[in-house]
Amino acid sequence: MKRHYYISDDLDDLEVIERQLEDAGVSTPQIHVLSEDDTALDEHHLHKVQGVLKKDVVHGTELGAVVGVLGAAVVLGLAYYTGLTETYTWVPAIFLAVIVLGFCTWEGGLIGIQNPHVDFRRFQQDLDAGKHVLFVDVYSEQESILHKVVAEHPKLASAGEGTPTPGLVVKAQNAFPRSMWRVGTR
Repeated sequence: MKRHYYISDDLDDLEVIERQLEDAGVSTPQIHVLSEDDTALDEHHLHKVQGVLKKDVVHGTELGAVVGVLGAAVVLGLAYYTGLTETYTWVPAIFLAVIVLGFCTWEGGLIGIQNPHVDFRRFQQDLDAGKHVLFVDVYSEQESILHKVVAEHPKLASAGEGTPTPGLVVKAQNAFPRSMWRVGTR
């Protein structure tokens, strides 16, 4: 998969683009619009980026966990090399290592929630100016569909490429509503 970013200031045009992509076979979980105006996105029935995903919570938590693992290793190493484990057993050292790991992971998430998502930081100036970012994750066989639809909309400016949502996640998102429908009809 490949992610394509586009910038526009016309939500009506983005609504048409999303509908054309869906009609051509690109599923809704592959299409997102990032905007500071979520109310307008709802009014235009656009697939918006959820609030928590606009922030760098996941990335911050991952970084915090890495720091926590290193901190826990330092705690266990110090306990071993100072001989405290022979005096007090390993229980206090392991307990402290778990606390350090948990605290660093939690703190990383708190730091991440204060920052825009690492993939969206480059668009912050455009978002602040009232523009909207359309991003589409496409499989290689869908590239031509995307290029055809985009070519019909001159207001849409290409803004580069990025890391897509993993294909398995998109497939799961596509299957989830169908499975929920089956459960609800029994």
